[in-house]
Amino acid sequence: MAHLTQVEIANWIALYVAAGLCCGIAVILSVATTFIEIYRERAWTNIDSFGSAALFLPKTWWRWQKLYFISTPVTLGIVGAFAASMSWG
Repeated sequence: MAHLTQVEIANWIALYVAAGLCCGIAVILSVATTFIEIYRERAWTNIDSFGSAALFLPKTWWRWQKLYFISTPVTLGIVGAFAASMSWG
């Protein structure tokens, strides 16, 4: 890292923190939305056999993944706009 200036190092750290915060917010919102959807659908009432019980967790995980991945363009946009607003020189 000897070739980076102090300003560049501070900017990169700020970008990593911003990306981490955006991803953290996305995780919280997607988990909350998943639980709300499962509660509204009462998805646990469909568990009537071992097979449906074994598939409940992967279906829930997949539902959460879809919601989390939807946030990717927003996260990239926010962090990209933040990076563009920084002074790198």
